[in-house]
Amino acid sequence: MVNVKINGISVSVPEGSTILQAAAAANVEIPTLCYLKGVNCAGSCRMCVVEATGARGLVAACVYPVSEGMEVQTNTPKCRQSRKMTLELLLSSHKKKCLSCPRNTNCELQRLSYEYNADEDRFSAPKPNTPLDTSSPFLIRDNDKCINCRRCVAACKNLQSVEAIGPIGRGYAVHIGTAFERPTIESNCVGCGQCIVACPVGALTEKSNVDAVWKAIADPDKKVVFFTAPSVRATLGEEFGYPVGTNVEGRMVAAIRRLGNVEVFNMDVTADLTILEEANELVDRIKTGKPLPMFTSCCPGWVKFMEHTYPDMLPHISTCKSPQQMFGALLKTYYCEKNDIDPDDLFVVSVIPCTAKKYEVGRSEFHKDVDVALTTRELAKMIKTAGIKFTELPEEKYDDPFRIATGGGAIFGATGGVMEAALRTAAHMLDGKFEVVDFKEVRGTNPIKEAKYKVAGITVKVAVASGLANARKVVEDIRSGKKDYQFVEIMACPGGCVNGGGQPLLSDSIRNGDIDLKGLRAKALYTYDKKSEFRASHDSPTIHMLYDEYFGEPGSHKAHECLHTEYTPREKY
Repeated sequence: MVNVKINGISVSVPEGSTILQAAAAANVEIPTLCYLKGVNCAGSCRMCVVEATGARGLVAACVYPVSEGMEVQTNTPKCRQSRKMTLELLLSSHKKKCLSCPRNTNCELQRLSYEYNADEDRFSAPKPNTPLDTSSPFLIRDNDKCINCRRCVAACKNLQSVEAIGPIGRGYAVHIGTAFERPTIESNCVGCGQCIVACPVGALTEKSNVDAVWKAIADPDKKVVFFTAPSVRATLGEEFGYPVGTNVEGRMVAAIRRLGNVEVFNMDVTADLTILEEANELVDRIKTGKPLPMFTSCCPGWVKFMEHTYPDMLPHISTCKSPQQMFGALLKTYYCEKNDIDPDDLFVVSVIPCTAKKYEVGRSEFHKDVDVALTTRELAKMIKTAGIKFTELPEEKYDDPFRIATGGGAIFGATGGVMEAALRTAAHMLDGKFEVVDFKEVRGTNPIKEAKYKVAGITVKVAVASGLANARKVVEDIRSGKKDYQFVEIMACPGGCVNGGGQPLLSDSIRNGDIDLKGLRAKALYTYDKKSEFRASHDSPTIHMLYDEYFGEPGSHKAHECLHTEYTPREKY
């Protein structure tokens, strides 16, 4: 341990700690822009400069290591003056359209400029006029708002190993772009949205579909139905001041109902449906010698990553559609037939934690079964626009016939959740007497988890990975023969959907602190699971109804027509 003083406060921190980490131990906040815990640590923006004994001049707290007896001052006139000038230089070429920016009031540059009383017109610089990149269905890139912090680049490279974006040019002319300045849609971007979550300003935002939903709600010839993904119940509350990890399912349902004449369904139902089809497919592969391991197919960012990067491994991905696309197909077949509705008159809205789902909606093989995918952030914006006082709403239940689901469906939102839910049902299919429902070895936010279980005399070896950089390691180990699994769950976003690219954008002071963001959000889902009346997907009365009335049995011809799909090799970069 090393003993240091931060603004006169004595703290002991592990050797090798940075001044920024020591300041956090002393409960002293130092402003940052380029730094983001677990994503980027470059010391390039110079917002975190401090004075420290033994150092010549100001040093960047995020990268400068502490030493025994060091004394650090974080709030001297010299520090404040330097930070203010840094902000004013950034503002000199920044596109200052704050009122219409999606990050207005939730922008790190805006917040710091206010706190340091920065003069946005102090320095004059040529105003950039770069065209917006709106080529993709999930992302808008506005380089005129970019501050070159490189957090998006680090997220794409370090967390995802995709490297769809990077710095182009040198010096003052440097900017962030795709290879050969291609539009985003023509790059190998998988749409995960981790760059949006990492961006401290409005340079990267999701492409909003809010206006399309308002238009459909106002159309008397449209019947509008919403369904919400498992993780949204654990994150939406953050947009309205609830602590991280608060389950607001009941108020969420009530809020959506108050947006207009709509019905609200539970996507956990098709998470359960995915499990029945996926578990049946896994058991069939094990028994018949079809390609193993089988990869889960719930995450469209992961699927697109495989289509670009490992097209030879596509036969290993489950043919099951994602829960979002299963629900769309279910609504425009079973639901429309049962209620005598023309599918063209049904407007289907999914509420999801993910920007890649916006891309998935438009994939040609899905025939526009889902009309619009809204992120958690977009739903929150609609609720606020409608003047709904979220915290004062009563708790209400989903609408029938898609109301009741299982805890297995709910934990889909956490890394390892799909695996655990599938194991509960696959084990039951292999051995009807198998009663274990808690597969705790695949839980938690570790980037890669392994386990093996013996069921009906068969040893099933499984792996779980979240974050595409970790997924790449798993795939490479399988291809080389180093690892041998029967079943593998992959989520593109680190921690799973609870940390998706469409989730609430929390301030740097929260993200850089000690709070276990992914763990607390996941805990809400596992608590929900533990309290659920039904915990295994095959026990759901809704699922029994769907197979009895429509699909017959898992893997049936009708189930394959409606609930399964195929994948397309894409250009490799």
